[in-house]
Amino acid sequence: MSGYVVVGAQWGDEGKGKVVDLLGTHMDMVVRFQGGNNAGHTIVVNGVKTVLHLLPSGIMNDKADCIIGPGVVVNPFVLLSEIDTLEKEGHSCSNVKISDRAHLIMPYHLRLDELMEKRAGSGKIGTTKNGIGPCYADKYNRIGLRVCDLKDWDVFQEKLRSVLELKNEEITKIYCGEPFDYNEMLQQFSDIRSRIIPMICDAVDKVNKALDSGKRVLFEGAQANMLDINYGTYPYVTSSSPTSAGVGTGAGVSYNKLNRVFGVCKAYSTRVGEGPFPTEQTNPIGDELRVKGGEFGATTGRPRRCGWLDLPVLKQAVRLNGLTDLAITKIDILSGYDSIPVCTGYQINGAVYDTIPASLKDYGSAVPVYVNLPGWKEDISHTEKWEDLPLNCQNYVKYIEEYTGVKACLVSVNPDRSGSILLKEML
Repeated sequence: MSGYVVVGAQWGDEGKGKVVDLLGTHMDMVVRFQGGNNAGHTIVVNGVKTVLHLLPSGIMNDKADCIIGPGVVVNPFVLLSEIDTLEKEGHSCSNVKISDRAHLIMPYHLRLDELMEKRAGSGKIGTTKNGIGPCYADKYNRIGLRVCDLKDWDVFQEKLRSVLELKNEEITKIYCGEPFDYNEMLQQFSDIRSRIIPMICDAVDKVNKALDSGKRVLFEGAQANMLDINYGTYPYVTSSSPTSAGVGTGAGVSYNKLNRVFGVCKAYSTRVGEGPFPTEQTNPIGDELRVKGGEFGATTGRPRRCGWLDLPVLKQAVRLNGLTDLAITKIDILSGYDSIPVCTGYQINGAVYDTIPASLKDYGSAVPVYVNLPGWKEDISHTEKWEDLPLNCQNYVKYIEEYTGVKACLVSVNPDRSGSILLKEML
């Protein structure tokens, strides 16, 4: 069986879309296994940029089945808008299927997300306000509406009437917001139902049959290891498990069907939203990294917080995900520095650690322990071969490999699909 997984090894925005697109051209199936349209996966092919929020990044391969798995929360209006945009650009989306078990993001989830963030004030999480958290909360409160409910209109109407009564009460009494009209919302879903139903499938059966028959299947996560609900900087995390373990619950696949796990990391660090970020550079260096790297959210447009590479973060990603390969992106952004600091540990309360503390207070007070590696001045953005990279750039990659114990499979030197230097076979 040939099951491949791509996960983010930092705080997200590492370039997973590019790696999935690169692998996806050789896949029979690409599966999104968690998250929602709070993701922003950017693909650049022949200089043309495409930003995907919900569709699997393998959509650019029209020969691969693209599956939105059971663990994903689906805003059907965003999905259809994304499909319409791609089809206008000449891409076929006839290969898109949605799990019947995936949960629907409803209009009240978006409103509650916004109202909750506003009420939290300085204690806000920093969500994308796309309703992801409230939808997952309803899922675990067992009051969520699922994609399969759209097939049985009587069931959908009954569930919506019951849940909307609860949500309107919450919106008006707790947050003093505007309630929703049942008939108006029902009509919104009635208008799109005929487009969604043909895409609905038993994704668990479909994916497992593909694996069992020897087809290549790629599992794509959104967000990243440090935003995992269990192991990230809680509560400043996403509402699902974007780790390789999330494939099991999010796609309905046993771990023994997964061959390789690719961890994608930037050559430096970025983070969007609130929460501790030990290597953050709130200074001209951070500003320079942001401008050089184009570090603005693909989903929200928010400027990303930027800092030096944090190796304990990568080490945790290796441990939790069982990474077999590292894909290092945006190393070209580091050109021009005499030396490049790399965090190898944290000083917390007088002791040095190389693991991520659970306590937000401890992690927030962590002082990075840096090793300064020699930099390089050359522009490497058009380099095509490993041996043509500056020696100090090669040594930077080797240092990451030695610290994490995982070999790099590629180094990315520009955003285009062609801007990846392969260091070993990925298939």
